[in-house]
Amino acid sequence: MNLQISLIQQIDALLPQTQCGLCGHRDGCLPYAKSIVEGEEANKCIPGGQPVADALAQLLNRPILVAEESVWPIQLDGRPQRMKAVIREEECIGCTKCISACPVDAIIGSGKLMHSILTDLCTGCELCIPPCPVDCIDLVEDLQPVPTESIQIAEQNDLRNRYYSHIQREENRRVTRKGPVVRAEIDTELFAQFSQQNHAVPAIEMVEKVDLSFKVDAKTTIELAKFRTQIKKLEKQLSVRADAKKQQQLNELQQQLFALQGEFSRGELS
Repeated sequence: MNLQISLIQQIDALLPQTQCGLCGHRDGCLPYAKSIVEGEEANKCIPGGQPVADALAQLLNRPILVAEESVWPIQLDGRPQRMKAVIREEECIGCTKCISACPVDAIIGSGKLMHSILTDLCTGCELCIPPCPVDCIDLVEDLQPVPTESIQIAEQNDLRNRYYSHIQREENRRVTRKGPVVRAEIDTELFAQFSQQNHAVPAIEMVEKVDLSFKVDAKTTIELAKFRTQIKKLEKQLSVRADAKKQQQLNELQQQLFALQGEFSRGELS
């Protein structure tokens, strides 16, 4: 078990810590590292590109695989172009939805007041874009020089710590908050193991899950919101570049959303 944890740590250290979920793991880089140890292919980190795929293959003594393609052009270091989110501040309505969606707390603002993004901290993960009800967030190229390896490692360590702190705060809110919370289901036990080994961040407590007994319509509303968020993100990605795999995912999500909406409507009529 200790050997497995050590390997997960080594894999996680190579991942860019954007916490974007583009690898298919919505709750960040660490769960993907764990899944790689369990046999998942190590070429799915889109922000890391081919350099990360190659480094993971070398670490794991596996065949080198072509990295999942990004919609952005490739930089001099072989990774996809670094992007930053910016808010068109004159259009922001201060809904705070982007703030809770940011995994590294790079957005500041208060309810009904204009929000701003701290570009130095933004990872370009795109997670703030789907929740925005007025679509006032854009992605722009990061014009800073491509970071050196040492700077890249320092950035990754800082982003990891910020994400762990973000999770700790969100878990505390989840326990005390009344009503449904729409977000990824965090593997608290996994993050607790690793946060306890890092004194730079607060330990993530394992909270016993409580059945809040939400009404069926509330649960359905949450599921509908999840589908709409995923659909909107895919539509934005496909508007930049066509991708047959993502188009198939979009079609399947749209069919599931339609079916769920039908069930919800029938439930209301009964």
